[in-house]
Amino acid sequence: MRDDLLKQAKRIVVKIGSSLVASQGSGLRPDRIERLADEISVIKASGREVLLVSSGAIVSGIQKLGLKAYPKSLPVKQAAAAVGQSRLMWAYEKAFERLGQKVAQILLTHQDLADRRRFLNARHTLTALIDFGVIPVINENDTVAVDEIRFGDNDSLAAQVAHLVDADLLVILSDVDGLFTEDPRRNPSATLIPLVSEITKDIERRAGTSSSFEGTGGMATKVQAAKKVAEYGVATLILNGETPGLLPAVFNGSPAGTLVLPRSRRLTSRKHWIAFTLRAKGQVSVDDGAVEALVRRGKSLLPSGIIAVSGDFGPGDAVTCADRHGKEFAKGLVNFPSDTLHKIKGLKTADIRKTMGDQEYEEVIHRDNLVIL
Repeated sequence: MRDDLLKQAKRIVVKIGSSLVASQGSGLRPDRIERLADEISVIKASGREVLLVSSGAIVSGIQKLGLKAYPKSLPVKQAAAAVGQSRLMWAYEKAFERLGQKVAQILLTHQDLADRRRFLNARHTLTALIDFGVIPVINENDTVAVDEIRFGDNDSLAAQVAHLVDADLLVILSDVDGLFTEDPRRNPSATLIPLVSEITKDIERRAGTSSSFEGTGGMATKVQAAKKVAEYGVATLILNGETPGLLPAVFNGSPAGTLVLPRSRRLTSRKHWIAFTLRAKGQVSVDDGAVEALVRRGKSLLPSGIIAVSGDFGPGDAVTCADRHGKEFAKGLVNFPSDTLHKIKGLKTADIRKTMGDQEYEEVIHRDNLVIL
């Protein structure tokens, strides 16, 4: 299964971690970037399409600015990103140019993908670059991003890009060999998990929360990225990017790394966008009957099933659905603002007409805009 999946993967998103291309002490590592460019060119020469999501701008900028520690304030982080991003992109430009490969810089924020129109525009741009044989080099636009529009880490960004371009495979290059039974840096007897068929709570526990100076995430963010793309039918390979030649080797049968299999039930692009790109602005709690109707019978959510409303949101915003015990089980685009839902929650359609007149919608969330999580 592994060999067939990797062999059939044509469009690949490769995420390159900060520690692979930059360090606190020495800044940017051009030799590493050149080696990775060589390996990516080998993959591309085999007829595959490759997009890069590369970290490293902030760490490179930290060294250039002479900072002694990772900055805590947002303005200093953005200053470091501004200095480091140009250096990072220039290093990729030179590394690929000597191989006859063209690259393009793409900087994104979460807001770019949360807006459906901008999401589709970004998709069209990346598809056009791929058609021209260009390798997009993508990073978060750290110089303008604030907490409200940040992806948070580039593992999450890479997962969003895999969905954005309908990738067949997400490869996450890190400084570890893959997912282990325990953190191998703390327990030398930990063993590699070569195949993950489903990301369970146990797998998430094993991933832990470790991170390094150079990176904003650890194995936990990689597992969460794999979980997101699995819902879209995309496999994830977590691989050690520090081992020379390993990246092209896995496409020739090397058993290295951890492969996370995709889900057999694939979400549509729109429903994946609702579930994993949009951020919820509120929550509706529903009764047991509504849970049954939504989860088992594929129905829309009606006002009569709602028992509580929280948050401040408007029509078209994303909200989560929770059962009476507070467990979230669905997410969707709501048709009513929160103040209206407070008034009509628990009411039958006929009662709503009597008290408030005819409404534009009967459903609070239509089943076409609802995703069971």
